Amino acid sequence: MRLKFLTVAAAVVGALLAAPAMAGDLELLKPGKILVATEGTFPPFSMRSPDGQLDGLEIRVGKEIARRLGLQYEPVIIKWEALLVGLAADQYDFASDAMDITAERQKQVTFADGWLESGGRVVVKKGSDIKTPDAIKGRVVGVQVSSTWQKLAEERGAKIKTYKAESDAIQDLVNGNVDAVITDSVAAAYDIDKSKLPLELVEGYVSHIQKGFPFKKGKPNLVAAVNKALAEMIADGTYAKLTSPLIGYSPAPKEPIRSLF
Repeated sequence: MRLKFLTVAAAVVGALLAAPAMAGDLELLKPGKILVATEGTFPPFSMRSPDGQLDGLEIRVGKEIARRLGLQYEPVIIKWEALLVGLAADQYDFASDAMDITAERQKQVTFADGWLESGGRVVVKKGSDIKTPDAIKGRVVGVQVSSTWQKLAEERGAKIKTYKAESDAIQDLVNGNVDAVITDSVAAAYDIDKSKLPLELVEGYVSHIQKGFPFKKGKPNLVAAVNKALAEMIADGTYAKLTSPLIGYSPAPKEPIRSLF
């Protein structure tokens, strides 16, 4: 009888250790809901569909993560420059906004495992004399304020013009108010193709990056649960089914940058 009791107890403990964290253990701001920050203005990552609903790579992936965790997905619309401030103030559980994983940012937040791989590209008007990334030296380059692109443009000696939204920078390029824009390769390719813009990508990358979902430090259970859901949806093909229709391929990293706890 004692042996049987110990065997059952061991089985129960093993099951508890193997089971994913329940909703009550996930350090959520609202029970049963997961609040996710997004801009909603950065195609193809986040945007509005013709019927006004949020859509995009990060929206689709975020909703699927919520579904797998048994939580209600609740978007919180934010401005890029306020993203980290809102995160620190507990206005949402994490941000799905397309944020590059960098060593400096890892000191401020905990990233989930990298969920998308891309890179920075220089975008110019067709026929531009800017043919390489280094040719932006001394030229006026549009970038999103406080972004990785701003630093990369400055390092190449460009004259910087900042914008709150990437879409505004692209429009200024079309209008001839800047010589180039540095932005995400995935986003740029999507914009040029879908909107039939008179723009083109300069050959060569200015950076290779992975994008991650930032969390306020001190939420290990929530980050681990999101990592598990993300890994499973990539492995079973759901990630590719959700993302490929938007950009023509699955941007899942082959070797994701892992969370630092």
